[in-house]
Amino acid sequence: MADLTVVAKITAKDGMAEFVHGELRKLIEPTCTKDAGCISYVLYRDLNNPLVYFFLENWESEELLDRHLASEHFQSFVKATEGKVEQTEVHLLAEAG
Repeated sequence: MADLTVVAKITAKDGMAEFVHGELRKLIEPTCTKDAGCISYVLYRDLNNPLVYFFLENWESEELLDRHLASEHFQSFVKATEGKVEQTEVHLLAEAG
């Protein structure tokens, strides 16, 4: 069981959905293979709003998530999508069961 679950909602600006989608897809391979503590990292697209994407992520710890956010591949994503993303929401979750 993961210690930390993340739901990240990324909303592209009008006309930027496919560009943002391509940049989001570029994050998957390096995150899954290079980032310590990544248990799962899955990209989804909202069926009712094609501007909206979600990452559902599981991490071993918040510290390892922070390393991912500081990684070269994540920072490249931030730079590439600057001005092309309308909004980003990140929710850090722990099992409440």
